Amino acid sequence: MKKLLIIDRDGTIIVEPPDEQIDSLEKLSFIDGVLANLSQIDKDFDYELLMVTNQDGLGTDSFPEDNFWPAHNVMLDKLKERGIIFKEVLIDRSFEKDNAPTRKPRTGLMKPYIEGDYDLKNSFVIGDRLTDIEFAKNLGCCGIWIKDGPSEEERQAIDDKELGSVLVLTTTSWEHIYRFLAQSNS
Repeated sequence: MKKLLIIDRDGTIIVEPPDEQIDSLEKLSFIDGVLANLSQIDKDFDYELLMVTNQDGLGTDSFPEDNFWPAHNVMLDKLKERGIIFKEVLIDRSFEKDNAPTRKPRTGLMKPYIEGDYDLKNSFVIGDRLTDIEFAKNLGCCGIWIKDGPSEEERQAIDDKELGSVLVLTTTSWEHIYRFLAQSNS
């Protein structure tokens, strides 16, 4: 059975700007250490890489596709230059208020992987939001949270949503993520 490394995009691979939309090349920049460490992870360990991202209203007047795809494609090209190729990029275009079954932390986009021959128990979701850790729980995966440390409110949410059992690492360092995965795969 194949293991998955399910990675969020904004705030995890690329820096998320204050307006939460990477809708121009000028806003595109990578998280420190992501390129080198994700490349090494891909070379050293046997994970299929998936990118799963919520892009609020993509394709609407508030977030036209013509603004999204140039920066997204440059990001994918830069990753590919490092040998980082995602098996699939899954994008939910809904707004949070839509409560769509495909929007993280819900798992509608992941149906083929849930029903397929994948070792979700030994797979990881890496993301910068608590909803990414909730997504990990809903999939039956482990969660790696790119975060300085939870606030008191976030600690309470972790307890309330019973996320402590899936949250295996909280860090802002992709090097730390690499070392953690190396230990998990030894």
